[in-house]
Amino acid sequence: MKILVVGNGGREHALVWKIRQSPLAKDVYCAPGNAGMAGLADCVPIDTSNIIEVADFAQTISADLTVVGPELPMVLGIGDEFQRRGLAIFCPSRAAAEIEGSKAFAREFMSRHDIPSPRYVICSSREEADDAVEKGTLGYPLVLKVDGLAAGKGVLVVESKAEAQAAVADMMSDKKFGTAGAKLVMEEFLSGDEVSFLVFSDGSRVVPMVSVQDHKRVGDGDTGSNTGGMGTVSPSTSLSLDMHKQIMQEIILPTIGGLSAEGRKYQGVLYAGLMITDKGPRVLEFNARFGDPETQVIMARMRSDIVPILQGVAEGHLKESKIDWAKEAALCVVLTTRGYPDAPDTGQEIKGLDALQGLRDVMVFHAATGNRDGKVITVGGRVLGVTALGANLDAAVQRAYEAVKKISFDGMHYRKDIGQKALARLHAPR
Repeated sequence: MKILVVGNGGREHALVWKIRQSPLAKDVYCAPGNAGMAGLADCVPIDTSNIIEVADFAQTISADLTVVGPELPMVLGIGDEFQRRGLAIFCPSRAAAEIEGSKAFAREFMSRHDIPSPRYVICSSREEADDAVEKGTLGYPLVLKVDGLAAGKGVLVVESKAEAQAAVADMMSDKKFGTAGAKLVMEEFLSGDEVSFLVFSDGSRVVPMVSVQDHKRVGDGDTGSNTGGMGTVSPSTSLSLDMHKQIMQEIILPTIGGLSAEGRKYQGVLYAGLMITDKGPRVLEFNARFGDPETQVIMARMRSDIVPILQGVAEGHLKESKIDWAKEAALCVVLTTRGYPDAPDTGQEIKGLDALQGLRDVMVFHAATGNRDGKVITVGGRVLGVTALGANLDAAVQRAYEAVKKISFDGMHYRKDIGQKALARLHAPR
C-alpha cells in the first residue's frame, strides 16, 4: 500500500513510525513532515491547510490511504474533498469535525444529547461576555475558551472577576487568538483527574484505545500557561474498569450515535478530554483526531498492526473489535523551546540525538524540527517527545528522563514531574 500521512508534528511522526512497521505499508509519504520523519517517509513540502494540493498529490501517487493528523485540514473539509475524488482517507467529515472546530457547537450538542459536561454560557459578542462576567453565575475559578481552533492554547482559567474581564478583552477585543475568539464559551471549573480517552470509530462500531493522562500546563506542579501538552502517561492510574465502562456508555456511544442522528456520521478518532470528578466523568472537550502528545504513548504501546484499523475506519467497516496492547507502561516527556507557548525562540541546534539511537524501548518523536546545514534545529515551540516503555510506570519514568538528559539545545525546557501524580496514586496507602 501507498500511505500518505498529513502533518508535521510529534503525533504524525509517531503514526509514521507505527505505520512503517506494517507489512502492508510499501511506500509511506508525509506532507510536509519534519527532520525526524525524513528517515521513515518521503516528505513533500505541502502545507497541511492546502487541502486541494494535498488531494492532488494523493491522486498523483495513487495513494491507497491518507491519514490526517492535525485538526485544521479536518475542519477545512479535507475529508469531504477526498471523498469527492474517491480517495480513501482516515479523517472525519467537515460536519463531524465541528465537534472540535466549534466549542459552542460541541457544548450545545452535548446538551441536546445529555452528555455529562460542565455548566456553560456561550457569548457571541463582547457585550454578552462582559455581562456574563458581571453576573458571575458560574463562579470562580472560571474557564474561558475561544470558540474556534487555537492549537490547544485558547483556554484560560481565571481566578477572579478582574482576571475574567481582562481575559475577555484579550480574547475578544485584542484578538489574541485571531478569529477563533469571535465567540467565547465560559464554563464552570471542574476539579478532579484529567484523562484522555480516545476511540476508533467507523460511524457505528467503536473500539477504545488505552487510557492516557496528559499534562497541559507548561510548568511543574501544573503551573503556568496552558499548552498543547507537556507530556503523557499511559495507562492512566485514575481510570478503573467500571469508570471505563461508564465513559463508553454515557459519553462515547451517545456522542457517536448523536452525531450520526444529526447527519454527521463519524469516521476517525474521537478524543474525549475528560475530568473524573466526584460526581463522575465530565467532558472538558472533544477533539476530532489523535491527540498530541497522547499519540506518542499510544503508538508505543500498540502491538496490533495499525494499518488494517485505519483502513477499516476509512472504508466504514472496522473489523477489529479488540486491539492488542503492551502491558508495559509508557511515558512521554515533551521538550520545548525557551518562551513556549507564548513566544518560542527557534533556530537552535539540537545535540545528543545520535546518543539515543538503538536504546531499547526509547523513541524520540520529532515535533518542531528542521534541517540547516546538515544539523537538526528547532523550528517551533514543542520540539521533541521523548517516549519510553517500562515494565511498570516507575521504570518508564526513569528510562524517559535518562534519555532526556542526553539531549540539549539552547533554551531547552521540559517538566520534571511528568507521571508523578500517577505514581503517587499507585503508591498511595490503601
